[in-house]
Amino acid sequence: MEHRHPTSHPAHRDSPPAARGPLHDPWVLAALLATPLFFSTNLIVGRAVVDIVPPWSLAFWRWAIAVAMLLPFTALPLLRHRRLLRREWRRILLLGFLGMVLCGGNVYIALAHTSATNATLIYTTSTLMIVVLDALLKRRRLPAIQFGGSLAGFAGIALITVHGEPGRLLGLEFNVGDLGILVAAIGWAAYSLMLRQGPLTQLGGQTAFAANAIAGTVLLAPMALWEAAGGATTPATLEAWGAIAFLAIFPSVLAFGLFQFAIKAAGAPVTANFLYLMPVYGVLLAVLLLGEELHFYHGVGFVLILGGVILATRHREPFARPAD
Repeated sequence: MEHRHPTSHPAHRDSPPAARGPLHDPWVLAALLATPLFFSTNLIVGRAVVDIVPPWSLAFWRWAIAVAMLLPFTALPLLRHRRLLRREWRRILLLGFLGMVLCGGNVYIALAHTSATNATLIYTTSTLMIVVLDALLKRRRLPAIQFGGSLAGFAGIALITVHGEPGRLLGLEFNVGDLGILVAAIGWAAYSLMLRQGPLTQLGGQTAFAANAIAGTVLLAPMALWEAAGGATTPATLEAWGAIAFLAIFPSVLAFGLFQFAIKAAGAPVTANFLYLMPVYGVLLAVLLLGEELHFYHGVGFVLILGGVILATRHREPFARPAD
């Protein structure tokens, strides 16, 4: 009887090697890991320079520099879609207000009154708010698992906002900075929902981002001028301009560009899962770079929020997260 080794069978010799997934590509993996890291640096750097750069000036110059970097790549598409942009100018201004004013100057004001750790964890819940707002707008009931995840996430917000002291709820004693971050998270949820629908989807991701950034910069300009007229110091030091340049490059242009690349290379579901690293990166950076202290309520809030986000977004098409 003839015996053959399994590997000598033609089917084994001729079969092609197993296809390698996108996570085996070091460039794709690097983009997936860097995207949430770059997004999370906004709150860390903003908290670090809150005493040397006025908040509205910080937001204005961040987005003005970001626009200058985006225009060489988006000027022609913007001109090509000028009729659409003129027709939708109200929507674009609203997106600029939500994404660059509420999630820009407002965030930097709030960071003067709260820690980067609190801000990171509270801001993470914008994903939950997207799920809830989307259900409300479409008048549909949330499945039990998403409803439970949303409740868990909002319980985590409440715990962090009252600094682990439930008695503050009875006295309505909230930190104004935490509430400011909560407003920004709601604004980001609304911004993300608006990006998913409407005629601006014809522009493409990068071009739409540039249009919104231009609108946001225009809206931030009078706020920065008002701040300067009130006696606020104008950014003048190397440290101040270094922070502004960092914010324009990393959590703005680079984070958004890598996000778009990751979605094309690895797919939206994989990219969305990697965004769960944002609170991990943010809290670690706050502890390592800013010397912030972790408390027990941070750990409990982190588990509630991250667990809630994962549950609430299961089996759903992820929402895009432009650079905040």
